[in-house]
Amino acid sequence: MGLTEVSKFLSLVLRHKPEAAGIALDPNGWAKVDELIAGIGKSRKFDRGMLEEIVRTDKKQRYSFNEDKTLIRANQGHSISVDVELEAASPPNILYHGTGEKYVGSIEREGLAPKSRLYVHLSNDRETARAVGQRHGKPVVYKVLAGKMQEDGYAYYRSQNGVWLTKEVPAQYLERENVEP
Repeated sequence: MGLTEVSKFLSLVLRHKPEAAGIALDPNGWAKVDELIAGIGKSRKFDRGMLEEIVRTDKKQRYSFNEDKTLIRANQGHSISVDVELEAASPPNILYHGTGEKYVGSIEREGLAPKSRLYVHLSNDRETARAVGQRHGKPVVYKVLAGKMQEDGYAYYRSQNGVWLTKEVPAQYLERENVEP
Protein backbone atom coordinates (compact mmCIF):
# COMPACT_ATOMS: atom_id res chain seq x y z
CA MET A 1 0.00 0.00 0.00
CA GLY A 2 1.47 3.33 -1.08
CA LEU A 3 1.71 6.62 0.75
CA THR A 4 -1.32 8.00 -1.14
CA GLU A 5 -3.60 5.24 0.13
CA VAL A 6 -2.30 5.62 3.67
CA SER A 7 -2.82 9.39 3.42
CA LYS A 8 -6.45 8.86 2.40
CA PHE A 9 -6.94 6.53 5.37
CA LEU A 10 -5.30 9.10 7.67
CA SER A 11 -7.77 11.71 6.41
CA LEU A 12 -10.68 9.35 7.09
CA VAL A 13 -9.42 8.67 10.64
CA LEU A 14 -8.64 12.28 11.62
CA ARG A 15 -11.68 13.93 9.98
CA HIS A 16 -14.50 11.39 10.03
CA LYS A 17 -13.93 8.00 11.71
CA PRO A 18 -11.21 7.78 14.36
CA GLU A 19 -12.65 4.40 15.34
CA ALA A 20 -11.43 3.02 11.98
CA ALA A 21 -7.94 3.02 13.54
CA GLY A 22 -9.19 2.19 17.03
CA ILE A 23 -8.40 5.65 18.42
CA ALA A 24 -10.29 8.60 19.89
CA LEU A 25 -9.88 12.32 19.23
CA ASP A 26 -9.97 14.83 22.07
CA PRO A 27 -12.59 17.63 21.98
CA ASN A 28 -10.22 19.76 19.87
CA GLY A 29 -9.63 17.05 17.27
CA TRP A 30 -6.18 15.99 18.48
CA ALA A 31 -5.05 12.36 18.29
CA LYS A 32 -2.08 10.95 20.19
CA VAL A 33 0.57 10.25 17.56
CA ASP A 34 1.74 6.99 19.17
CA GLU A 35 -1.83 5.66 19.36
CA LEU A 36 -2.52 6.74 15.77
CA ILE A 37 0.61 4.99 14.45
CA ALA A 38 -0.21 1.81 16.39
CA GLY A 39 -3.86 1.89 15.27
CA ILE A 40 -3.10 2.40 11.58
CA GLY A 41 -0.23 -0.10 11.85
CA LYS A 42 -2.66 -2.89 12.72
CA SER A 43 -4.07 -2.91 9.17
CA ARG A 44 -1.18 -1.63 7.03
CA LYS A 45 2.50 -0.73 7.12
CA PHE A 46 2.77 2.60 8.90
CA ASP A 47 5.38 4.35 11.05
CA ARG A 48 6.36 7.81 12.30
CA GLY A 49 8.51 8.49 9.25
CA MET A 50 5.55 7.84 6.94
CA LEU A 51 3.31 10.06 9.06
CA GLU A 52 5.81 12.92 9.02
CA GLU A 53 6.25 12.52 5.24
CA ILE A 54 2.48 12.69 4.67
CA VAL A 55 2.17 15.84 6.80
CA ARG A 56 5.23 17.48 5.21
CA THR A 57 4.28 16.76 1.58
CA ASP A 58 0.49 17.24 1.73
CA LYS A 59 -0.20 19.95 -0.86
CA LYS A 60 -3.37 21.04 0.94
CA GLN A 61 -1.64 21.10 4.34
CA ARG A 62 -4.49 19.08 5.86
CA TYR A 63 -2.69 18.19 9.11
CA SER A 64 -0.87 19.86 11.99
CA PHE A 65 1.31 18.54 14.77
CA ASN A 66 1.47 20.18 18.18
CA GLU A 67 4.85 21.68 19.15
CA ASP A 68 6.47 18.47 20.39
CA LYS A 69 4.82 16.27 17.73
CA THR A 70 3.04 14.08 20.29
CA LEU A 71 -0.38 15.10 18.92
CA ILE A 72 -1.77 15.52 15.40
CA ARG A 73 -5.06 16.72 13.95
CA ALA A 74 -6.75 17.58 10.69
CA ASN A 75 -6.95 21.35 10.15
CA GLN A 76 -10.53 21.29 8.84
CA GLY A 77 -13.02 19.19 6.92
CA HIS A 78 -14.39 17.25 9.88
CA SER A 79 -17.78 15.57 9.77
CA ILE A 80 -17.54 14.76 13.48
CA SER A 81 -18.03 17.43 16.11
CA VAL A 82 -14.67 18.81 17.17
CA ASP A 83 -13.51 22.33 18.02
CA VAL A 84 -10.27 22.97 16.16
CA GLU A 85 -9.99 26.26 18.05
CA LEU A 86 -10.54 28.53 15.09
CA GLU A 87 -10.35 32.24 15.73
CA ALA A 88 -12.76 34.58 13.99
CA ALA A 89 -11.06 36.46 11.16
CA SER A 90 -11.99 39.21 8.71
CA PRO A 91 -12.25 37.73 5.22
CA PRO A 92 -11.39 39.54 2.02
CA ASN A 93 -14.40 41.16 0.33
CA ILE A 94 -14.62 38.32 -2.19
CA LEU A 95 -14.05 34.60 -1.72
CA TYR A 96 -14.85 31.71 -4.06
CA HIS A 97 -16.62 28.36 -3.85
CA GLY A 98 -16.27 25.60 -6.43
CA THR A 99 -18.87 22.93 -6.99
CA GLY A 100 -20.30 20.68 -9.68
CA GLU A 101 -22.98 21.78 -12.14
CA LYS A 102 -25.43 19.23 -10.69
CA TYR A 103 -25.64 21.26 -7.44
CA VAL A 104 -26.42 24.65 -9.01
CA GLY A 105 -30.21 24.46 -8.59
CA SER A 106 -30.16 23.80 -4.86
CA ILE A 107 -27.33 26.30 -4.24
CA GLU A 108 -29.14 29.08 -6.06
CA ARG A 109 -32.32 28.35 -4.06
CA GLU A 110 -30.85 27.58 -0.64
CA GLY A 111 -27.28 28.92 -0.65
CA LEU A 112 -24.28 26.96 0.58
CA ALA A 113 -24.60 24.64 3.57
CA PRO A 114 -21.85 22.53 5.13
CA LYS A 115 -23.73 19.26 4.38
CA SER A 116 -21.77 16.53 6.21
CA ARG A 117 -19.00 18.91 7.30
CA LEU A 118 -18.96 21.45 10.11
CA TYR A 119 -18.29 24.45 7.83
CA VAL A 120 -18.63 25.64 4.25
CA HIS A 121 -15.14 25.78 2.70
CA LEU A 122 -14.18 28.82 0.62
CA SER A 123 -11.08 29.73 -1.41
CA ASN A 124 -9.13 32.94 -1.89
CA ASP A 125 -8.95 32.47 -5.65
CA ARG A 126 -10.99 31.31 -8.64
CA GLU A 127 -8.52 28.65 -9.76
CA THR A 128 -8.57 26.78 -6.47
CA ALA A 129 -12.37 26.93 -6.47
CA ARG A 130 -12.47 25.68 -10.07
CA ALA A 131 -10.18 22.75 -9.19
CA VAL A 132 -12.48 21.85 -6.27
CA GLY A 133 -15.51 22.08 -8.57
CA GLN A 134 -13.90 19.71 -11.08
CA ARG A 135 -13.92 16.96 -8.46
CA HIS A 136 -17.73 17.09 -8.65
CA GLY A 137 -18.17 17.01 -12.44
CA LYS A 138 -18.44 20.05 -14.69
CA PRO A 139 -17.10 22.87 -12.49
CA VAL A 140 -19.14 25.90 -11.43
CA VAL A 141 -17.56 28.72 -9.43
CA TYR A 142 -19.46 31.11 -7.19
CA LYS A 143 -18.16 34.47 -6.05
CA VAL A 144 -19.01 34.84 -2.36
CA LEU A 145 -19.62 38.37 -1.06
CA ALA A 146 -17.75 37.60 2.16
CA GLY A 147 -17.13 41.20 3.20
CA LYS A 148 -20.84 41.99 2.94
CA MET A 149 -21.70 38.81 4.83
CA GLN A 150 -19.39 39.77 7.67
CA GLU A 151 -20.90 43.28 7.77
CA ASP A 152 -24.28 41.57 8.10
CA GLY A 153 -23.13 39.55 11.12
CA TYR A 154 -21.84 36.26 9.67
CA ALA A 155 -18.66 34.91 11.26
CA TYR A 156 -15.65 33.77 9.25
CA TYR A 157 -12.69 31.66 10.31
CA ARG A 158 -9.41 30.83 8.62
CA SER A 159 -7.95 27.37 9.11
CA GLN A 160 -4.24 26.80 9.58
CA ASN A 161 -3.87 25.91 5.92
CA GLY A 162 -5.56 29.08 4.66
CA VAL A 163 -9.04 27.75 3.86
CA TRP A 164 -11.84 30.17 4.77
CA LEU A 165 -14.70 28.66 6.75
CA THR A 166 -18.20 29.83 7.62
CA LYS A 167 -21.34 28.07 8.86
CA GLU A 168 -23.45 28.92 5.78
CA VAL A 169 -23.65 31.23 2.77
CA PRO A 170 -27.22 32.39 2.01
CA ALA A 171 -28.03 32.60 -1.72
CA GLN A 172 -28.18 36.41 -1.75
CA TYR A 173 -24.40 36.52 -1.11
CA LEU A 174 -23.56 34.35 -4.13
CA GLU A 175 -22.81 35.34 -7.74
CA ARG A 176 -22.29 32.59 -10.30
CA GLU A 177 -19.16 33.03 -12.40
CA ASN A 178 -18.56 31.84 -15.94
CA VAL A 179 -16.02 29.02 -15.97
CA GLU A 180 -13.93 28.54 -19.06
CA PRO A 181 -13.77 24.90 -20.27
